[in-house]
Amino acid sequence: MRRQIPGLHSWRPDGQDRLEGRFLVRVDPAFSCWQPGKPFLERPFVIFEPEALKKKAFVARLNFTDKALWKFSWFLRDFGYDAELLRQDQVDVKALLGLQGIVQTCHAFINERTYQNIDGFAPAGEWEALSSIGKDASEANGKAHGV
Repeated sequence: MRRQIPGLHSWRPDGQDRLEGRFLVRVDPAFSCWQPGKPFLERPFVIFEPEALKKKAFVARLNFTDKALWKFSWFLRDFGYDAELLRQDQVDVKALLGLQGIVQTCHAFINERTYQNIDGFAPAGEWEALSSIGKDASEANGKAHGV
């Protein structure tokens, strides 16, 4: 059976659910995926700040291939992962639960698909300083454009 659905071929997400920017988040339960050559953790992050997005969540991948190991290590350090486990090159998925920190997100478009991408991390204690930098920049930009 076939149905005609006008506009089906040209539908694209409107982008309203895309989360881009800087967020204070908590790590929720995740799973590992050990594909040959592309190991990663898929992490749900729950937002605490900014207040307008509180309790909203998004999922992002943290790759730990040889090429991306520096970024995974950066995430672990800034989110306060157990230093002794890190020194022993061990990742305990249960030890990641509840860790908090700051993420800078954007979206990547690969092969006509959208992926939540994490550009950077910072310790949770830096939220006040980093969030005010974003506000100052957006206010200055608004004044320059007459907003």
